[in-house]
Amino acid sequence: MKLGAIFDMDGLLFDTERLYQENWIVVAKEFGQQPDPGFPKAICGTSGIHALEVVRSYYPAVDAEAFLQSGIDKVTQILQTSVPEKPGVHEILRYLKEHHVRIAVASSSVRTMVQHNLAAAGIASYFDAVVSGQDVVYGKPEPDIFLLAAKRLGIPPHDCYVFEDGINGTHAGIAAGCATVMIPDLTQPSEELRAACVGVYDSLLAAKKALEQGEI
Repeated sequence: MKLGAIFDMDGLLFDTERLYQENWIVVAKEFGQQPDPGFPKAICGTSGIHALEVVRSYYPAVDAEAFLQSGIDKVTQILQTSVPEKPGVHEILRYLKEHHVRIAVASSSVRTMVQHNLAAAGIASYFDAVVSGQDVVYGKPEPDIFLLAAKRLGIPPHDCYVFEDGINGTHAGIAAGCATVMIPDLTQPSEELRAACVGVYDSLLAAKKALEQGEI
């Protein structure tokens, strides 16, 4: 078993990626744009400069920063009342902690949202480090956020798992040199991406079972 484990948040720990996907359509309309069906997938898991570039490529007429902030604000408001957890969140975190694995979350979301969601779900105490999209210049699919998370854990990237649900994030984990495990949420990986992961499972519970059996 690896010494460290780094988790994405939206779409992996919490069923929040769907909220973003739905609200990007609303935001586009509010900004006077015809919603592009490819945008929600392209923006998924990104942050910082890369996220702004995605907005500008799909909606060049809008203020990219205002557009992004509007989407974040809408989802933040929804999450004030409920943070829907994915199955197996507590189980896999408890298992890793019992086996003395250091744990980080590396999310493209802003730090306040990450901290709020972890606290609301009662899982903040499991994490030894929190890295947000605000902590790096280049977001996923660049590896920076996972490299920083590994650094804050004090563990080499090659001795860390990365648990991801998204395509951009999975590419980032692999690029960081981490043992990347994908739990697909809204998008299934290509055969090439699947082969580059150490495992692809349909839930965190299935990933926990694989850890227990020494498969990953």
